[in-house]
Amino acid sequence: MTITPYYPEIRFFDIDAIGHVNNTVYFTYLEMARIHFFGQLIGKEWNWTENGVLVAHNEIDYIKPVLFEDKIAIYIKVLKVGTKSFTLGYEIKCGDTLHAKGNSVMVSFDFKNNVTTPIPEAYKGILESLLEK
Repeated sequence: MTITPYYPEIRFFDIDAIGHVNNTVYFTYLEMARIHFFGQLIGKEWNWTENGVLVAHNEIDYIKPVLFEDKIAIYIKVLKVGTKSFTLGYEIKCGDTLHAKGNSVMVSFDFKNNVTTPIPEAYKGILESLLEK
């Protein structure tokens, strides 16, 4: 399975007084990239209430500012798959230039019963097939 990058639109609203994308906006870009990623993996039929995921940890390393006119792409890779959680890695690039990198630890969660759950086997298999080797 090939995962295509996510191409966020940089809005004027995303720019801070210094003229680059504000550091907090990167997390919104990563959230939208995850939605794009899960859409490619599982489609729109995912029952988020019973087989949901939540973010347990987010981190970003800012390498080079993203400016309003930049056309960026966000690449996601699977770094680790555990029993109840998995880790996604991100690279935010403009062409070949790396602007930021980060990762998120995602936890499988049943929102209906408000408990963590093992990653459903079907989804776990898909995630494991994408593990970075």
